[in-house]
Amino acid sequence: MRVRSRPARRLGAAVLVAALLAAPLASAPAVGPATASAAPAARPHGTAGILRTDAIRDRQYWLDEYGIRDAWQVTRGAGVTIAIIDSGVDASHPDLRGAVVGGIDLSGVGAPDGTRPVGSDAPDHGTMVASLAAGRGSAAGDGVIGAAPEASIISASLAFGPEQRDGDAQVAEAVRWAVDAGADVISLSLTRNTLSWPESWDDAFGYAEANDVVVIAAAGNRGSGTDQVGAPATIPGVVAVGGVDRSGRASDTASAQGISIAVMAPSEQLVGAVPGGGHVIWQGTSGATPIVAGIAALIRAAHPEATAADVVARLIETARPVTATVPDPLYGYGLVDAAAAVRARVPAVSENPLGSLREWIALNRRADAAARTVEVANAREPLGRTGHPGVATIDEAVRPIVVAIAPLALVGAAVLGGSLLVIAAVLVGVPRFVRRARSG
Repeated sequence: MRVRSRPARRLGAAVLVAALLAAPLASAPAVGPATASAAPAARPHGTAGILRTDAIRDRQYWLDEYGIRDAWQVTRGAGVTIAIIDSGVDASHPDLRGAVVGGIDLSGVGAPDGTRPVGSDAPDHGTMVASLAAGRGSAAGDGVIGAAPEASIISASLAFGPEQRDGDAQVAEAVRWAVDAGADVISLSLTRNTLSWPESWDDAFGYAEANDVVVIAAAGNRGSGTDQVGAPATIPGVVAVGGVDRSGRASDTASAQGISIAVMAPSEQLVGAVPGGGHVIWQGTSGATPIVAGIAALIRAAHPEATAADVVARLIETARPVTATVPDPLYGYGLVDAAAAVRARVPAVSENPLGSLREWIALNRRADAAARTVEVANAREPLGRTGHPGVATIDEAVRPIVVAIAPLALVGAAVLGGSLLVIAAVLVGVPRFVRRARSG
């Protein structure tokens, strides 16, 4: 188990400031509750129905095809904590018993420990996500088992929608809480549906970066209206996860596209646990994301000395390229490979290969601030006009300069005046000289 110092839990005032959403904050996948007929209209690809328990494990094709079972020969993720920031995790589900060790509710409508599913959109979502990250299975060979079945889960429950608390604020608070609660990996199966993010996220995600936490985020899904990767998957340093179908091709409906995609993972024909003890078939990068989060947990368990940047490097360096272009705008660095990520010799890195949010903020937010400071109202008005905004300040700043250069200005004026007289005399004399030459 890695041990590192952490500050006492606190929520800064900056993250409590509500920010306006440029687009509604929504769960990335097309998901629904336990039956296909109950799936909401806005989530048409969520589920194909309830499954028999004995059929669950057989459907988890990614355990073998993406090297997860092989990686378990080295570690199963013990000692690592994954934060699931979502709609809440049902800790009583047979597949998740003993997995959830802590939590918080930031929606204002859930249980204090984040274990009550909340939200009118997809309350089952958080439980489904958690099961793919660190599910235990209900018995030997039965139930959903996560990529890191011995990792611990902490849950932050959020609820999005016009009747709920500001979504941006909930996410920012959840990320900071997860860091202070000891998360080694943060899994975010949600998207803002915009490339940009509010400044409150600068503080929160920068806090995760500064405290050596790996952040994994879903790219979003075309089938849910997300054609292009959106924040938080566009934030520098965050591992953006795209989705592929069973054959390893980029999913037409269950994955978005964008240059920030880091790795691809299965996003179709997934199975997941839902509150109350059931299971569903579902799809979306919301399912691909916790699979990668679980693999990141395996890396942290197998390499306790690795920094968050080292974990990211292992994920992308050992991914299996799909095309000759790496990174590819559709596939990123390729298909994630858990066994290689855990076993391969990958040199330690000095910085996150996916970029630094702190550096991005220094460059971009400072540029934004500079642009705002040069926008002066009524800039064409004379600065000396009485009552003009800022005149008193400008006058006080300029007066010492005027006093200092006044004597030089007078001398210059005298010299300039004398020069003008000479020039004038010459110009007056020239016509006379020309006339004389012609008359002579």
